[in-house]
Amino acid sequence: MIPESIRDHFNKWLSENNGDANGITSAKLLSGGCINDCLVVYASSGSYFIKYNLTDKYPGMFEAEEKGLELLRNADCIQIPEVIYQGISGIYSFLVLEYIEAGQQKANFWDNFGKNLARLHSVSNSSFGLDHDNYIGSLPQKNKTHASWDEFMAVQRFQPLVKQSFDLGLLGHEDIRGFDRLIGKLRNLIPEEDPSLLHGDLWSGNYITASNGEACLIDPAVYFGHREMDIAMTKLFGGFSAAFYRSYNDEYPLEKGWEKRLEINQLYPLLVHLILFGASYAGQIRYILKSF
Repeated sequence: MIPESIRDHFNKWLSENNGDANGITSAKLLSGGCINDCLVVYASSGSYFIKYNLTDKYPGMFEAEEKGLELLRNADCIQIPEVIYQGISGIYSFLVLEYIEAGQQKANFWDNFGKNLARLHSVSNSSFGLDHDNYIGSLPQKNKTHASWDEFMAVQRFQPLVKQSFDLGLLGHEDIRGFDRLIGKLRNLIPEEDPSLLHGDLWSGNYITASNGEACLIDPAVYFGHREMDIAMTKLFGGFSAAFYRSYNDEYPLEKGWEKRLEINQLYPLLVHLILFGASYAGQIRYILKSF
């Protein structure tokens, strides 16, 4: 179930760091991962969540995820799994996290979720981007820093993925012209704000309800960006509870017209999905571009 090289590697870590000479006693495969193999392992020192993949397929993925999780966790605004260990063993890379037991949502789950995300977004930085690149899903994500959001969005988000989509035959010349038109208008379309610490891939599959009944964020694609990006991502596949948005706005009000800007801010994740999952997303992208 768990590759022997990972088992041996982590058992050695458990012995040296937790005094756990028995190591992993059992393991259970978890479903739901489309990029990594995931399981929970049990040892006398506790339960651990492990995910792993082939190092040469996704180089640096878990090193970047560890950094992102620690950024979010250090902000101390919303529940984030603790990183236990990250390593490479043989052909595999793996990440060990605190195992979050699933629970039932508290009555004020969505109110707290919205408020806590707003507090996370109040954590700022001097520039947009990040000091390292990472991944969004299985797609490499560039995060070179820029002083302005419109420049970051153009250079680090739209242009690389539009080119990649064109090279894959998923977008055409008219689509490129549509993005060029939009990029030229971004400064006037998106309100100026300070950079916010973002989860970066905040859809319903990337939070879990922890045993305390609160939201716990997982699988981030962290960077400092415009906070409407996270909000737009929550709306892309159906949206969260109305209480979530109400509570968010009570804590850190969004600029007027944020709902009208959702589609602009959904173009980046739609490009990601276009590249990863194919041409079915092209129509939605073209529909949005027609407005600009």
